[in-house]
Amino acid sequence: MMRQSILALNAGSSSVKFALYDLASPQDLQLVSRGTLDLGDVPTLRAKAADGAMQCDRRLAADKPRDAAIGEMLNWVQGEMGERNLLCAGHRIVHGGSEFIEPVRLTPATIEAIDRLTPLAPLHQPRSLAPVRAIAALQPDLPQVGCFDTAFHQTIDPLVRRFALPRQYEEQGLRRYGFHGLSYEHIAGRLGEISPTLATKRTIVAHLGNGASLCALQQGKSIDTTMGFSALDGLVMGTRCGAIDPGVLLYFLLERGIAADELQTMLYEKSGLLGLSGISSDMRTLEASGDPRALEAMALFAFRTAREAAALANTMGGLECLVFTAGIGERSSFIRKAICEKLAWLGVVIDGPANDAHSEIISRPDSKVEVRVVATDEEKIIARHSRMVMQV
Repeated sequence: MMRQSILALNAGSSSVKFALYDLASPQDLQLVSRGTLDLGDVPTLRAKAADGAMQCDRRLAADKPRDAAIGEMLNWVQGEMGERNLLCAGHRIVHGGSEFIEPVRLTPATIEAIDRLTPLAPLHQPRSLAPVRAIAALQPDLPQVGCFDTAFHQTIDPLVRRFALPRQYEEQGLRRYGFHGLSYEHIAGRLGEISPTLATKRTIVAHLGNGASLCALQQGKSIDTTMGFSALDGLVMGTRCGAIDPGVLLYFLLERGIAADELQTMLYEKSGLLGLSGISSDMRTLEASGDPRALEAMALFAFRTAREAAALANTMGGLECLVFTAGIGERSSFIRKAICEKLAWLGVVIDGPANDAHSEIISRPDSKVEVRVVATDEEKIIARHSRMVMQV
């Protein structure tokens, strides 16, 4: 019997992560394959089975346009993964604005509406829509679903979302939205699976990767987060500056005469860990470096993360659980230790050996705050939402 499957895609600046899921039962999705379409200088298609076995490691033509590379990925999924009926392709869309607060079927009208939100996420939104448009051109009969990173944060109180600007601007959409929602939704669900009691705790989730943010969870719902109107806000990130005095931006524009597009490039692509260190945006490279600038960049990353975590604890009226996730959060024991040590006054006591071993629980038994490391899976949430929209 032909298996029914869903393809989940998560587009970045120079790659597209993807995962293929079979509909194993009315409630369950079974991972078949997970991979990356690297669109860099040497385009490559790589995929592994659920058990980690390599399924594909294929170089693509260097002069191949993005649409053609996505076409090769689709051909591999549909031609080499056995007897499967691909029901739809689901996509992570970074910004849903005020309109898109739940997953939607992507039609020409909805794609156009999502594209109109590009000024709210000028670098991320085009990357989100690129594979959508490519698949629409290559296989127009394949249904597509959009899943929004901002949607999970719709539960944040209007007061917390508000900027202290003239009110008419909020009515025009200038407010705090929050991002990384698909990741936070997965973690909230995993905490509920681990323990119903754990899911009720006042929890901060630290999604620490090239893009980084924190989310305050109560009863599995977002009540505050560090990213706001744009994905520039909040923590220090790989190449993004995080929260910054708006006077600095006015200074660049009015006194230094920097053009708006040049300022945008600096804030999104030349700041953060890369700008601070002058070495790399990759935390692994910085940890391996003995350069004082690398050490300082990591120290500021940890300081800002701990400071923002304290602010979210204030929003919740306390802290009972701290969860690390995403690339840095899941893999860097050094950064986790540095952050937890700065939160000791909140009752965080880290277990050194457990942290070094990347254990599921890295806090000591006497810690007032339970500290966990939980792997995120945005693609599974995309597949789950896509299934719901397709009603299968």
